[in-house]
Amino acid sequence: MAKTQKSNDGKQQQQKQAGSKGSDKILGVVAPALVEEIIGRTGFRGEITQVRCQVMEGRDQGRSMRRNVRGPVRIGDYLMLRETEIEARKIKSKVSKGAYT
Repeated sequence: MAKTQKSNDGKQQQQKQAGSKGSDKILGVVAPALVEEIIGRTGFRGEITQVRCQVMEGRDQGRSMRRNVRGPVRIGDYLMLRETEIEARKIKSKVSKGAYT
């Protein structure tokens, strides 16, 4: 949205209003995906969860893919994917939050 403001000389100037943080990044079509399986934890401190999810709509409808998720997630949740072409790499190590098993 743009605001109009009068300057000292009487002319109107356009001033761009900033939206919420990251609102300009969400462009294009998003695809919902249903979380089917939780594969494991990854990341430097185990803050990332790797899940297997099935794309419900869009170009890759029905495709099952591996994705990394940050934050709380459980089976049955829906993820809104910005893109469905790139899949996450497999977790190699069996280290979970610093504990070797």
